[in-house]
Amino acid sequence: MPTRPLSDETLHLIDAIRTALAHRSDVEERPLFGTYAFFVDGKMCIAVKGEELLVRLPPERHGELQEMQNTRELSPGGGMQGYFWVEPNGYTTRAQWNYWVEEALAYNPLAKASPRKKKTTNTPAAAKKAPASTGTKPKTKAAAKKHSIFEADD
Repeated sequence: MPTRPLSDETLHLIDAIRTALAHRSDVEERPLFGTYAFFVDGKMCIAVKGEELLVRLPPERHGELQEMQNTRELSPGGGMQGYFWVEPNGYTTRAQWNYWVEEALAYNPLAKASPRKKKTTNTPAAAKKAPASTGTKPKTKAAAKKHSIFEADD
């Protein structure tokens, strides 16, 4: 199923996060559960969905942060402590923007990385069914594909 094109507002927000994280060399961008996520040091730090930011903050500050205006919990049932949506009114000033970016980056070294899922490889049974070599070069691992909108940014 093809992905929907991102709105101009979403693209501007993604670009603003790129700019805010440009000084770092350990940033990876990839889609994550319907968001466009920025991973710092292998850990989800900030994501964008529509015009909202998803920020990862210290779980021990969850109660304090959920009381802030223009924020809401990712999981109101409490299953995702420390993850908050920030509405556009919550980051309209430079001070507000810097607050969320700096808080997410400050927590990042303390955050635990989710284990990456191992890619499945051919099992011995599947290898037996593979056709005999035809003398062609073996396939190399393909580079991670970016969203089509960003292909021109390479």
